[in-house]
Amino acid sequence: MDIRQHHSILDIPREDWKRILNNHYPFMQHEFLAALEQNKCTGEQFGWLARHIAAYEDGKLIGAIPIYEKDNSYGEFVFDWSWADAYQRHGLPYYPKWVIAAPYTPASGPRILVDPEYDWQNVCTHMLEGLQELQAVDNISSIHFLFTTDRETRFLENQGYMTRLGCQFHWHNQGYRDFTDFLDTFTAKKRKNVKQERKYAATAAVDIEIIRGCDASDEQLLAAELFYRKTFDEKWGTATLNLGFFTQIAASMGEQLLLIMARRNGQYIAGAICFKDERTLYGRHWGCIEDHAHLHFELCFYQGIEYCIQHGLQVFEPGAQGEHKISRGFLPTPTWSAHWITNPQFSRAIQHFLQQETEGMQDYIRTMQERSPYKNNVR
Repeated sequence: MDIRQHHSILDIPREDWKRILNNHYPFMQHEFLAALEQNKCTGEQFGWLARHIAAYEDGKLIGAIPIYEKDNSYGEFVFDWSWADAYQRHGLPYYPKWVIAAPYTPASGPRILVDPEYDWQNVCTHMLEGLQELQAVDNISSIHFLFTTDRETRFLENQGYMTRLGCQFHWHNQGYRDFTDFLDTFTAKKRKNVKQERKYAATAAVDIEIIRGCDASDEQLLAAELFYRKTFDEKWGTATLNLGFFTQIAASMGEQLLLIMARRNGQYIAGAICFKDERTLYGRHWGCIEDHAHLHFELCFYQGIEYCIQHGLQVFEPGAQGEHKISRGFLPTPTWSAHWITNPQFSRAIQHFLQQETEGMQDYIRTMQERSPYKNNVR
């Protein structure tokens, strides 16, 4: 098995990547990673340098791990700033590090891609060995797999990686006929609150449109990018995506891009940007140029739930964090990451930290579960 490193996703043919990915998870699609790279959303400006490794057998691509070399911890959603600070206090470099993730995307999904005709465990083991050999040569402080699948998490833990537990809030479809059927599973008080929020949102006198990326007009894409950028500007963040990215995504994987937009008096005033596959709706970004009571909840949560019910999607992941999502039907869901720290002293210290953090996170998940709005605490 030949292990090679690629400094661009474009070095790997799209059809080969599609074959080893073997699913429709949007944030690992070749088109998604290529759009990030080609529109400079990743690269030197934001500190996401492609270092992808790939496994070949007789010249055929049989596996890959999408790796980014980072000189910062921005856009990862698994926070390790305290680890970097500890390194700095001891006069040691924490950066560069390697991150295996979909950039700027806190959504669990495949991080180790293997041709389905080959033995998954065998190919993964060889790629991980190659990864750590390259890490030693490049003097990389650490390796971080973010938002891994359960299978990957178990494999990496068996390979000596430290696992880290996180929590998000997801909605699960219980075969609801419509939104009313879903809301009937709530306690009376919680059901009344949701109805009031939807009523208040309706007073904004807006028309709500759900648009597939492949059907989006230039006006709609421009508005979506404006809403996205405005949110980051107001929150003192860095808007890493741009109009070129959204336009390219709409053209290359438009069936998986979904815009939920609100128009008032002929002008788009707010919108949510989502992605989807055959099972899951992923809420990613939101923004507005007018403030209306509860319009955020309507576009980011309730319209998405209705869409899932109507189209038979099983899960709605509205993004990271947000305890306010519980009262609207999103329940605590574990997420995982896996970490390899080269320095043995820091590795032991971080392992101890993670043990304590995991216990705290387990307690947090149990506490959040008790706040479920459902009558019978359904999952």
